[in-house]
Amino acid sequence: MGKPRELLVVALMAGGLCSCSVQKMAINSVADALSGSTSGVFATDDLPEFVAEAVPFGLKLNEAILEQTPEHKGLLLALASGYAQYSYAFVQLPADTLTPWNLKRSKELKSYAKKLYLRSRYYAFRAIEVDSPNFKANLFDQPDLTLEQMTVEDVPTLYWLGLSWMGAISITMADLELLAQLQYADKILQRCLELDESYGEGALHEFFITYDGSRNEAMGGGAEKARAHYQRALELSGGKKASPHVALATTVAIQNQDVEAYRSLLSTALAIDTNAYPQYKLENTIAQRKANWYLKNVGDYFLIDDGEDDND
Repeated sequence: MGKPRELLVVALMAGGLCSCSVQKMAINSVADALSGSTSGVFATDDLPEFVAEAVPFGLKLNEAILEQTPEHKGLLLALASGYAQYSYAFVQLPADTLTPWNLKRSKELKSYAKKLYLRSRYYAFRAIEVDSPNFKANLFDQPDLTLEQMTVEDVPTLYWLGLSWMGAISITMADLELLAQLQYADKILQRCLELDESYGEGALHEFFITYDGSRNEAMGGGAEKARAHYQRALELSGGKKASPHVALATTVAIQNQDVEAYRSLLSTALAIDTNAYPQYKLENTIAQRKANWYLKNVGDYFLIDDGEDDND
C-alpha cells in the first residue's frame, strides 16, 4: 500500500501548485499510475482477506483523484473493474456460501453487492462516453446499431459494463425493472465475444460457461454451448485458471445431476498450483475456495447416499 500513499501525497501537493497546467499534469500523472498499479499487485496476492480490506481504500482514492480529472478513461475503467471484482469476490460469493439459517445476512450482502455492481456499471458507462458521447442513451434506443460502432479497443470497458450489469441482474432477479434490461447486457457481452474472444485469456468464455449453462436451449443457452465455451476458455488460458472448471461444475453438472463430473471438475480446479501462475494467484485462490465449498456441500445439489456426502 506504499505506492498509493505516495501518489496521494503527490496529488495533495499538486493542489498547492500555482500553475493550473502543472497541477493538471500532476493529477493526470497520478491518475495514470493509479489506473494501472493496483490490479496487478492484488492479482498476485494469495490472501483474500487482506485484499478485501485493502481494495476499498484504493477505490476511494481513485474516486478522489477522479474528481480532479473526471474524464480520465483509465481511472474510470479501473473503478469499473475494481467495483465489479470486489462485489463478486468479497460480497456476492460470501453471500452465496452462507448457510440457510443465515438468510437475513445473505440478503443484506446481496443488496450490498447489487449496489457495488451498479456503481461499477456507472463508471463503465462514463468510461465509454469519454470517446462515445451519448452511448448510454443510444444503447437503449438502438442497441444493435450502437454496438456495431464499437471496436476492439472498446472491449475492456464493454466487458466490465456487461459483466457488472449481469451481476446486478442475477443477484436480485426480483427487480423487474433491472431484469428487463437483460437484453442490453447480453448484447454487450455477445459483441465483446465477436470483437475479441481472447480477451482476458478466455474471460469472456468463462462468463458464457455460467450464462449459457444456466439457461436452456429455448432461452438461447444450453449444456452444449456451455461445454464449447469451457473448452475454448481452457485453450485460451492454457489451463492456468481454476474458474472454468468451477463454472461448468456448478451449472451443467448440477443441472444434469452428474455428480461424477461435478466432483471431477472441482477436483481439477483444486489441483491447479496457484504459485505456478502468479498473475492469477488471487483469482485461483478464490475459485478454489469456491470449489472446496461446493465439494463439501455436494449433498445440497445431488441426491446421494449419506455415506457419499463429502461433509461426512
